[in-house]
Amino acid sequence: MAVAAFPGLGKTTAVLAFARAFHRREAAEHGAFTAQGHERWPVCRVGLTGNTGMKDLNRAMLEFFGHPGRHTSTAAQLGLQALDCMLLCEVRVLILDDLHFLKWRKTNGIEVSNHLKWIANEFPVTLLKVGVGLADKGLFSEGERAGDTALAQTGRRTTRLDMPPFSIDSEQGRLHWRHLLLALEQRIVLADAYPGMLADDLSDYLFARSTGHIGSLMTRVNRGCQRAQRTGAERLTRDLLDQVRNNEAAEHARRELEYALSEGKATSRPRRNRASR
Repeated sequence: MAVAAFPGLGKTTAVLAFARAFHRREAAEHGAFTAQGHERWPVCRVGLTGNTGMKDLNRAMLEFFGHPGRHTSTAAQLGLQALDCMLLCEVRVLILDDLHFLKWRKTNGIEVSNHLKWIANEFPVTLLKVGVGLADKGLFSEGERAGDTALAQTGRRTTRLDMPPFSIDSEQGRLHWRHLLLALEQRIVLADAYPGMLADDLSDYLFARSTGHIGSLMTRVNRGCQRAQRTGAERLTRDLLDQVRNNEAAEHARRELEYALSEGKATSRPRRNRASR
């Protein structure tokens, strides 16, 4: 599987939350150790860089397990040692994060693509790939040029999972946005915080300033809470949040949306909540 979405939508956060829950579930069902006495590690997570090659990927997997041979073995030996660790620790899911860092049209990108096929064939795991613009990078392409044909099989084997930004174009989207704000309210620790501080009083404002991207939303709420504590306000308001600098991407995209919300041409509040107010 491949989780592909724009930056700032919480891909890695969502995948790590899934990995944590899956790890705990497997440990609870089967125990912390395997039948052979090895530690059970249901999930292995590897982060890629722009210069990752086949040997680097194998070494990164061994780094996860702390294998002593990760500094001295050849690329082929590293791959077999990684397979041995996966089998002994009964790994079920292998997460490859930041897959977009690979330059698929370059030599090392083709090399790693072929290596991923080998892992899919030989490792008894589910591959979960995470990245930005994976389709544009060529992960799902059939290869229109001779040099791209090596990538075709990866696209055939991969199921794509999208993570779109929050939207207020439908009632369901507005409900999702409200549920997110209600969940955030429960985690805010301010002396004068109150129910509805985000979901009722700041719903439109926060959507306009974040444009539905959870990364921008969390940055603004976190910085707002820090300012509220430093100034003694102990609650989040529009005036206070206006003093918090926005990230460049959200600031650039917010103006048209902010106008529509202020003029009543759009709203982030579900219909039943608008009626109650």
